[in-house]
Amino acid sequence: MADPKGFMTTPRQDWPRRPVEQRVRDWDEVYVPGALLPIVSGQADRCMDCGIPFCHDACPLGNLIPEWNDLVSREDWRAASDRLHATNNFPEFTGRLCPAPCEAGCVLAINQPAVTIKNVEVAVADRAWADGFTPPKPPDRLSGRTVAVIGSGPAGLAAAQQLTRAGHTVAVYEKDDRIGGLMRYGIPAFKMEKRHLERRIEQMRDEGTKFRTATAVGRDVGAVELRSRYDAVVIATGATAWRELPVPGRELTGIHQAMEYLPLANRVCEGDLEVSPMSAAGRHVVIVGGGDTGADCLGTAVREGAASVTQLDIYRQPGADRDEDTEPWPTYPKIYRLSAAHEEARDLRTAPAADADARLFAASTLHFTGDGDGHVRALHLVEVDERRTPVDGSGRELPADLVLLALGFSGPDPADGLTDQLGLTLEPRGTIARDGDFTTNVPGVFAAGDAARGQSLIVWAIAEGRAVAAAVDRYLTGASRLPAPISPYDRPLHV
Repeated sequence: MADPKGFMTTPRQDWPRRPVEQRVRDWDEVYVPGALLPIVSGQADRCMDCGIPFCHDACPLGNLIPEWNDLVSREDWRAASDRLHATNNFPEFTGRLCPAPCEAGCVLAINQPAVTIKNVEVAVADRAWADGFTPPKPPDRLSGRTVAVIGSGPAGLAAAQQLTRAGHTVAVYEKDDRIGGLMRYGIPAFKMEKRHLERRIEQMRDEGTKFRTATAVGRDVGAVELRSRYDAVVIATGATAWRELPVPGRELTGIHQAMEYLPLANRVCEGDLEVSPMSAAGRHVVIVGGGDTGADCLGTAVREGAASVTQLDIYRQPGADRDEDTEPWPTYPKIYRLSAAHEEARDLRTAPAADADARLFAASTLHFTGDGDGHVRALHLVEVDERRTPVDGSGRELPADLVLLALGFSGPDPADGLTDQLGLTLEPRGTIARDGDFTTNVPGVFAAGDAARGQSLIVWAIAEGRAVAAAVDRYLTGASRLPAPISPYDRPLHV
């Protein structure tokens, strides 16, 4: 604890964002380059080095937050990087993409703004890359055992890196043409530029991990055949079965799933396309779903030049402060948050009829109507109460010629053929069933990440990848020294 009074003398200061009118003209990250390092040491000084640091429990990775806060406050970047990477394979990802449940669990957050843990984390990670503190770590010797990891999202990459460093020969199979899963094609570049992903992939290649892209296990390669070629298989395909909206008019053209829309915009940024065939340019866009994926669609549509963008959230607008009766500290509260995309929509007035920024709260979609050519032209909605019961006389109509459904995901897509070919047992909600060692009903086949846990946060995915790697290592060798931060049964801290 470098400054015992830091939390009293230093106010919270977040990484500043670039001006809205500037950042919506490009796909670069929204933050001011170079503006974090000058403030981050002072922000780390606000950490109280609590006797019981609840930020540890709030983060499934078990990040050693007070330790690297203290090191950052002293500007010992190498030691801070070592402590950060001791629990997290990819802090530059989590520092940009995680909603930071650790900050909700910060003891300072009981009566003050929390420590900017997420900003400190990303500052350490970026400084580590800039100063060469993250060299490849190939194993001293190989075990002679082989592992296939199916899926290259955060869970799959974390598992692969841990198992490679333990000496196993690991091949990662990815159905898309590039590695990264949703981080590649689901997360817009303005939230995380893909250069961060590329350098981690290069690091993993230098350590010995093999990558097999454009290979869908279950279609291009039989799942049973793959299992026979490896000593163990880890399924980390994510939860790609999207939820539907079964209302009249759903069959109209112009209504798409968010994960049909976002990858095309990312491919434009990758240089694969000049213009997205689903571009929002000049169109009235309505996004159904109030979560992070919906916000990603919002920021993307704004940058594509939509005529208007409105986001529907079925929940009522939350307050600005935590409700201590229903969501007491240190749980992660549902409060009104203004993401970069919502800030842009608010300042640009993309949805003048919205309740706040671009969002309509307590809004439920009734049906769609279209034109004579079968293309959607309007979305009809109604206000709902806390029990999602329609409020009489509250019906509204929004112009819509592009509708994006961002309603979440239920589990792995059965159409991939992977689960059927292996004969995997599924949970009632559609996720892959597993026991306390991450093992499925098929010997030697393990499941991790959203495919088994269900839709969750990136920190949970990386924690699952690290934990399943320890389980696979034990299966192959009889024991493991790899860390296992969580069990399959652990859940986020909630009421």
